[in-house]
Amino acid sequence: MASSDRSQPEAADLPARPAAHPHLERGQLPVLLALVIAVAAGALTAVQSRINGEFARVVGDPYTAAAISFGSGLLILSLAMCVWKPGRVGLGRVREALADRRLAWWMLLGGLAGAWFVTTQGLSAATLGVALFTVAIVAGQTVGGILFDLIGLGPGGRRRLTPTRVLGAVLALGAIAWAVSAQLAHDVPLLLMLLPFTAGVGVGWQQAVNGRVKQAAGSALTATFGNFLGGTIALVVAALVHGAVAGFPALPGTWWLYLGGALGCVFIAAQAAVVRTIGVLLLALCGVAGQLAAALALDLLLPTAERPLELATVGGTVLALVAVLVASIRWSRHAHPAKDGAE
Repeated sequence: MASSDRSQPEAADLPARPAAHPHLERGQLPVLLALVIAVAAGALTAVQSRINGEFARVVGDPYTAAAISFGSGLLILSLAMCVWKPGRVGLGRVREALADRRLAWWMLLGGLAGAWFVTTQGLSAATLGVALFTVAIVAGQTVGGILFDLIGLGPGGRRRLTPTRVLGAVLALGAIAWAVSAQLAHDVPLLLMLLPFTAGVGVGWQQAVNGRVKQAAGSALTATFGNFLGGTIALVVAALVHGAVAGFPALPGTWWLYLGGALGCVFIAAQAAVVRTIGVLLLALCGVAGQLAAALALDLLLPTAERPLELATVGGTVLALVAVLVASIRWSRHAHPAKDGAE
């Protein structure tokens, strides 16, 4: 298998200290732990979508809101890098991996996908509602997860599409169609749905390349810092250009609107840490469970004024959760060390 060929150079990317990690990642306990972490990260993604969407609505400028969200995350990570030596050492390992061509330069651009994701939160989350925004993200993540697992972009190499994974992906896409059908009776701009869909595909790519960077660095902090650095640069440029044309907005004094960057630090680091263990598709589908559950809770408890929650959206969410179970339970039972790359 292609993944077996890749396993040797990828192991060289890791520091000598965790030489036993490949065996630990393939064991039952780490897989279950990775699933829990992926679901929790997905829940944080939905919470961030609500916060950043509301921030953009209040300031009337999604580009400034996205730049502040990413910039605050970069500030937090910069402080963490100052006190956490493995994160700084990881920067040197990344440079070595680039020089040895074990890591492609474009794998450092995961932050651009994150920047686009945060921007779409400000552009469409308030209008679509968090649940509908999230199912569009999920559709993109599912398609991207299948593609990137097939080509072996993630650090775990190529992963064969088993019948349960295919069925899980089909159910997830069916859940999207069901959830969206409820909104077709309203004046939902379908083109607006394409924004979070493309962002979802980008998230799958981001998770894969961030996992590669984390593997080369030996530190999730290093990968997350690089992600936020690239994304912040892109968003600050976009915000400055937009502000020069349309004017710069006044910033709100509500403290919780500034938490999006901190939440992003947590879930991007978590995704980079577990993607090698469960692969891009399963990471995306586990994220679905957390995202949709949190999104439903938010739309039920704190509904947006523009888009009420529909029954079909709830049904689509439940079907998406079933898709996660179908895709993940069988895989976790049959993931053996000798077959990890092929699965």
